[in-house]
Parts: sequence; structure tokens; C-alpha cells
Amino acid sequence: MIYTVTLNPSIDYIVGLNGLNTGELNRIQEDQFFPGGKGINVSRILNNLGYDNTALGFIGGFTGEFLKDELKKEKIKSNFTQIEKPTRINIKIKTKVETELNGKGPVVSNQCALSFLNTIAEISPNDMVIISGSKPRNLPKDYYQQTIQIINKIGANFVIDTTGEELRQSLQYNPFLVKPNNVELEELYGVKLNTEEDFIKYGKKLIDEGAKFAIVSLGSKGAILFSNQGIYRGNSPKGSVKNTVGSGDSMIAGFVGTFLKTNDLQKSFKVALASGSATAFAEDLATKQEIEKLLTEIHIKKL
Repeated sequence: MIYTVTLNPSIDYIVGLNGLNTGELNRIQEDQFFPGGKGINVSRILNNLGYDNTALGFIGGFTGEFLKDELKKEKIKSNFTQIEKPTRINIKIKTKVETELNGKGPVVSNQCALSFLNTIAEISPNDMVIISGSKPRNLPKDYYQQTIQIINKIGANFVIDTTGEELRQSLQYNPFLVKPNNVELEELYGVKLNTEEDFIKYGKKLIDEGAKFAIVSLGSKGAILFSNQGIYRGNSPKGSVKNTVGSGDSMIAGFVGTFLKTNDLQKSFKVALASGSATAFAEDLATKQEIEKLLTEIHIKKL
């Protein structure tokens, strides 16, 4: 089973306006509600591609119930840890530019934090756990490490999609996959990366320090895949970017789901790139048809 972990999920409220005038009444032209959070995005793309998975994390209140119901409509399994306070709402205002207002998220009690760790302890050695995004502000700094240590003890694999010190600390536990973008890779190692050679040097460090696979996304310039089997460069297909949310999560879903099914590294990378781009070109997360349509436009070369 593939499990996704979203410790601080959200309802994403997307608001379309002709223009935003602060201090005045603004009338919404169109609006939509989506289940949000990086791990939940991964679950939705995995599901769209036909890969069974279960969403884990903390939810609470009426917003949590909405989120759970929306996943149920999409036939996505969940086993959330219930908390007292409502799940946060993130507002994304779309005019000529996009403005985001992200909720800070609820406080999670010690009892609920322990309950979640007990849920993780029930997985099996054959499972894959994909951990994505931020955590509630009151959880211990090492909460991700506590989670990863349980996974390691069981013998299961995990993917970690976070940044900074939490990413650095996770490398010692040999993650199956990490996926920093170019800026996050620069911040991780305190450097400025300008050339392909720069990215190769520091992408290889991710493997040397413990990751099995690493994908460094370069936006419109594609991505580089690092592994002990080789380094691969892939392009991004051309298209009109409509959505900046969930592209990286889609890449993770495409790579992990395909690799677990095929054990084919280059094919998995190709599906990852198609998934990320298809979501960038869509209003919501990409469908399977949208992803498959882009596969012929993606070319992988070994560096």
C-alpha cells in the first residue's frame, strides 16, 4: 500500500475576480473548493493514475469533514487522525496575478500527535509512505524524524518532500525519493547554482548523503533525476501554465506509482515530468488522460 501523509491539510478556496480593490467591496466572479495539502495532492494524482493509496494526517471540524467527503467522492481511502480544531482554509485569489492567503492551521494535542504515530506503526515492510509539506506549528521539531524512525524500524520505504533542516535530517534515514526544486537545493547547501554542472554536483550530494533517488525540478527547464544507476535530464513540454499548485506533488505521484509498478527508472521519470506539467496546464490536478497526452513530448537523456 502507498500511504500519503499530510500533517497540515487544507480546504483550498479558489476565488476568481476581475480585479482586487482593497478597502472596497469585491464581487467574486467564480469560486471553487478543493481538498488541499501536498500529501493529499499526491493521493489524488496517484488515484487518477490508477494507484491504490490511503491518505493519512490530521483533520478536524466541519472543514475536515468536507475534505474527507471529497476524497470519498474520488474513491480515495483515508485513515485520518481526528483533532478538535477545524482544518485550515487556504484562499487563492486569482486576478491578473495570483494572491495566496494560507491559514496557519490548528494546534494538535499531544494525545493526537501520539495517535498518529501509532497509526504509522501499523504499516507493513512492503508499504511506501509519502510525507509531504509542513507540519502544525506546535508539533515537536523532530516530529518528522520520529515518524521516519518508525517507518525505518518497520522496514518500509518513505518519500520526503519538505525543505531545509527537515530535508537534511531525513537523508540519514535513506529516503526512497527526495524532490527539491532549484531554489530549495540552493538553500539546503547554502550555494548559488547557475549551470547544469552546479546542479549535478549538488544533486549528487543528495544521493551521497543517503537518498536512493532525487529529482531536482527546474521549472520550465525540466528536471534532473539522480540515482546510483545514473543521472538523467528531462524536458518540460510546452503549454500554458494555469495552475502553480500541485505540480511538484504530481511529479512525486507519477514517479513513485510508476516505479512501484514497473521498476523502470526512465519510464517513471518520464511519467513524473508529464504529471507535473499536466497539472501546471490544468485548472485542478491533472487527469490520467491529460498526463498520457504529454508523454510523447517528453524526452529523457542520460548525462
